Amino acid sequence: MKKKTRVSISYPPLESGNGTPLLTQNRQFQWFNSPTYIYPVVPAYAATMIERDGFEVTWDDAIAEEKSYAEWLRDIYRRRPDLIAIESKTPVIKRHWGIIRDLKGLDPDWKPMVALMGDHVTALPGESMEESPVDFVVTGGDYDFLLLNLCRVMEEGPVDENAALLEPGIWYRSGAKTLNTGPFKLDHDLNRLPLIDRILTRWRLYSEKNGNYKRLPGAYTMAGRDCWWAKCSFCSWTTLYPRYRVRTPESLLEEAGRLVADFGVKEIMDDTGTFPTGKWLKTFCDGMIGTGLNKKIFLDCNMRFGALTKDDYRLMKKAGFRLLLFGIESANQSTLGRLNKGVTVEEIIESCRSAREAGLYPHITIMFGYPWESCDEAENTIRLGRYLLKKGYAWTVQATVVIPYPGTPLFNYCRENGYLLTEDWDKYDMRGPVIRTPYPAEDVPRLVQQIYSTAFNYEFLLRRILSIRDADDIRYFLRAGGKVLGHLLDFKGARKAGLKMHGEYAPR
Repeated sequence: MKKKTRVSISYPPLESGNGTPLLTQNRQFQWFNSPTYIYPVVPAYAATMIERDGFEVTWDDAIAEEKSYAEWLRDIYRRRPDLIAIESKTPVIKRHWGIIRDLKGLDPDWKPMVALMGDHVTALPGESMEESPVDFVVTGGDYDFLLLNLCRVMEEGPVDENAALLEPGIWYRSGAKTLNTGPFKLDHDLNRLPLIDRILTRWRLYSEKNGNYKRLPGAYTMAGRDCWWAKCSFCSWTTLYPRYRVRTPESLLEEAGRLVADFGVKEIMDDTGTFPTGKWLKTFCDGMIGTGLNKKIFLDCNMRFGALTKDDYRLMKKAGFRLLLFGIESANQSTLGRLNKGVTVEEIIESCRSAREAGLYPHITIMFGYPWESCDEAENTIRLGRYLLKKGYAWTVQATVVIPYPGTPLFNYCRENGYLLTEDWDKYDMRGPVIRTPYPAEDVPRLVQQIYSTAFNYEFLLRRILSIRDADDIRYFLRAGGKVLGHLLDFKGARKAGLKMHGEYAPR
């Protein structure tokens, strides 16, 4: 009887003095001093479907397991899988090329096939085929479906001889040639996805070290792929999901119920780029209330400013929603226009205020280092962020450095206008700017750090302390404090900059 293909969904260790790599299912890469692990939903679907199809699957996240590189090489050599699938991203793609070379050179009698997936290789698939001995590049965001297809074709014999069976979007080798099956298609029905095998994919690794969760343990879901707006010029996931698709609200309800009943999950973060709205949202909220799940778990999700009414926010609160993640990116209307955000500064403030008045907790994200923004304009964004946080309209914040990922309109704009400082992908890790700005480069991380320093403002702290109601609040407060200190260390180079900001934000 023919042996079934053995598959490993792997995240090899990326050892660095910079901290823990935030890689899994992340739209932006960053090194974190305070370890954070995000459950990679699409690879988890891949592992589940491949195992259900009869293959031997290993979930191998050595980053979340905190293994050394030597330990990981030893363990994977002991298992000797036939196919190793690795999710990559721009700042670590060169490291993954080196890891693939290491794998190929471990033993002349073991030559594993390796597949790369993610937004970087989707934007530049030929690059990895040229720069490394990788066997396959799986493009687009449906790499769970495509990996299953690839495993099935491998069972038939050499892939290049059975390439007609491959789905669109896969690059492969045939002798010295690099071939592909054409542009990927997003024509898979998400409602045919099975419930993720949480035990196979070791969900516990990601259930606590995550700043989004107030209650532990927490878990991730994805109702859709990925954002129904899908126009923001900086977002790398628009390369993966140029078209929005969504599961039924009933399927997400079923998944939430199983997470509570089978695993005791107390908080769910749905990582759809923007959570569905309109009738879909109402049906889901009514289902949460009708089943009583709203009394058992908290829900968190990504949302867009201006997308919901005050009644929507109140219904979400009743349905068990807690944290809403909003992308501000800038307080300058001209920048919001350049980024194709499709919102106004007034909508940003009003959405935060309305969500908070409904009892929800807005989390805001901000970026610094745009090539067209002056230092005064960047500091205007700081003033807006501080205003929202001190007033309690926003509850938490994430600040980052602008990174133009290949394949995005922002990258093309920066390259065409001579704004890129480098195309050395190693430097796209948010440890410093890779875009020319009108002010000194060392001031970019300083701006990021100024936002996080708001956590030590007396008005901000007083609001947080007065919000404490139970032991969960205390634990969350302490965890959040640790994350803030970690972020200050993430951008510790900011301490060298000497500029000082004056004035407060005054909404019109």
